This record gives sequence, structure tokens and C-alpha cells, in this order.
Amino acid sequence: MMPALSFHGSTFLHPRRQYLLPHRSPVLPSLSTEKIRVVSLSKPLHVSKAESFSTDKDKARSIITCKAYEADRSEPIIESSAAAARKVKIGIYFATWWGLNVVFNIYNKKVLNAYPFPWLTSTLSLAAGSLIMLISWALRIAEFPNTDVDFWKSLFPVAVAHTIGHVAATVSMSKVAVSFTHIIKSAEPAFSVLVSRFILGESFPPSVYLSLLPIIGGCGLAALTELNFNMTGFMGAMISNLAFVFRNIFSKKGMKGKSVSGMNYYACLSILSLLILTPFAFAVEGPQMWTVGFREASSQIGPQIIWWMGAQSVFYHLYNQVSYMSLDEISPLTFSVGNTMKRISVIVSSIIIFRTPVQPVNALGAAIAVLGTFLYSQVSFHHFPLVAFLMPLSRF
Repeated sequence: MMPALSFHGSTFLHPRRQYLLPHRSPVLPSLSTEKIRVVSLSKPLHVSKAESFSTDKDKARSIITCKAYEADRSEPIIESSAAAARKVKIGIYFATWWGLNVVFNIYNKKVLNAYPFPWLTSTLSLAAGSLIMLISWALRIAEFPNTDVDFWKSLFPVAVAHTIGHVAATVSMSKVAVSFTHIIKSAEPAFSVLVSRFILGESFPPSVYLSLLPIIGGCGLAALTELNFNMTGFMGAMISNLAFVFRNIFSKKGMKGKSVSGMNYYACLSILSLLILTPFAFAVEGPQMWTVGFREASSQIGPQIIWWMGAQSVFYHLYNQVSYMSLDEISPLTFSVGNTMKRISVIVSSIIIFRTPVQPVNALGAAIAVLGTFLYSQVSFHHFPLVAFLMPLSRF
């Protein structure tokens, strides 16, 4: 069996004419006039089979059997199993990422409602992730990262910004509804553009600035109509936005040329952030406040508070780890779209679970803000690689 060949009739003849084949060929069998068919040369022909011929004198004539089909009738290209498996893998990453994020936000809010110590809660989240990764490296479940002193120096400003953003977001969630915090967090693209424009000197086309209008307008509408508005919660979300923008910028500039996987990068970031945050947590809140608060929470909820604290700490690390792993597999644009859908799932699920009262105008503001975030991601990724890097790393 010879391999299939593909050729276009226009290689030999004029492409837009039709030809009849009435004459005899020394090789091909004669064609009766009743069976003459019109051959179109405007479409390529694919030779699917060719049989060898013999020169045996005993045979009256040897022939070549040729089978062909037009391009529009060709067999569909079968997707490789590797590509299909990769799509399934990405789908599993996204579903796991969204699910873990929703579970984290639920347990995080439960803990903060019963035990309102955001500095300790933030520290436990980073401690759980650091412990998980240290065990994974020790047991060779995960490959130990190949780092040096320069890597940790470059990571330090990233960790400082990450720590500030993490604590500020936790403070926000301790004061306001989960849905409201995530609505305000949708304004992070506006901070990205402003910082890039006035500090880094980046310039943007009008489409990028126009995409910020629904984000700012939607967040403003949601804030003005929030029933349980709290200034500390609002400012915590805003500070978190600004801190995460600087975290992403430092990460972009400092990690050039560093070959560390997404999972190990986040693990190193968690460890360094834990070292930075721990002394501040002791200074701001301290063991005495934690002990009194834990006794009160235990008397009201019981030992279940321990499970809540452990769950929120573990799920915080897991959803961030999966998000970094998924970023290794997909483009930043696809990740940004997934991040927008994740925020929608968190807002909707938190409103349902905590029965958060929402006015129609407030819901409209949230929808406009999230839509603006999506439009911004579509516009910015087609213009500026720096902005394309800033969006995907916003995961809280």
C-alpha cells in the first residue's frame, strides 16, 4: 500500500476549466462515452490508493487502479489523543480551581465570623501551604526547586507585596460580605493600568481605558448600594488590589530567566511570606487576644471551629497551587477568562450560602464590574504583554 498523495489539478491545467477524458491511454482502460464524467479542477484531489501494474506479456493489458476523492469529501482529521487528553486536563484544572476557591471562601468567612482575627488567619493559611510543600519535597512527591541566593533576593519584594495583599483581603472579608470583597477586587485591572501608566510609563490605546469604565462604574454602584457597607472592609479590598498589582510587577521583573515551576514558585512565595508575616501577626494581635477569642469561639461553636480553621488554611493553599499549575498549561488570556468565571462563582455561591441580602441595583453593579473585567482582559491581551502578565496572577 502506497501512502496517500494529495495534488491539485491546477498544477497541470488551468484551474477554472472542466475537461473531458474521451481518448484512449496506453495505460488506462478505455472509457465509454456513457461513463464519461466531468472532472472539476477547482478542488484538489487526494490519491488514496494506487496498485502496481505488471508487464507480463500474457496479460492483454496491465492497468493502474487509482482511487481519489475531492477535498471537501475527504475524511475528517482525527484529533490526536494527546491533544484531547490535554483539554481534559485543563478542564479538570479549571473545575478543581473554581471548586477549591469557593470552598476556601466559605470556610474563610465562617472562621472570620466566629474568630475575627485576620492576621492569625492569614498566617495559618501560609503556614499550612508551607508545611504541605515541605512534606511534599521531603517525600519526593514534588520536585525540589533549584534555587539560589539571587532567586530569593528577587522573590523578596514579591513576597512583601503578596503578604500585604493577602492580609488586606482577609481583613476586608472579616468586615464585609464575601461577595462585596470580590466585587471590589474586580477593580484590580484599573489599578494595573494606573500603576503601569504613571509609574512604569506604559501607554495604552483608548480601548483599554474605555474597558475600565464599566469596572469603575460597577464597583462604585455596588459600593454605594451595599447594605452592610464598612469602610475598613472597603479599604482592605482596595489596598489588596494595589498590593497585588505591585506583586505582579515585581514578579514580572524579578523572575526573568528563572526556571521554577508554577507550583514550586508559589510554594517558595508562601514560605517567604510566612516568615515576613509571622512577627507582624504577633505584634498586631498576639497570643493573648488569640487565646481569649478562641475560648469564646469554642463556647459558641464548639470544636468545629478547629476544623473550620484547618480547612480554610489547607484549601487556601490548594486552590492557589492549582491555579499556578493551570497557568503552566494555558495562555494568560485563557487563564484571565477562567479567573473572571471563578470570581462569578464565588460571588454567587457566597450570596446563596450566607443568604446575603442583595438589592437589584447592587447586583447590577456587580454584573457590570465583572463584565468590565472580562472586556478589559480581552482588550489588554491583544495590545500589551505587561498588562497580560498582570491579570492572571490575581487569584484571591
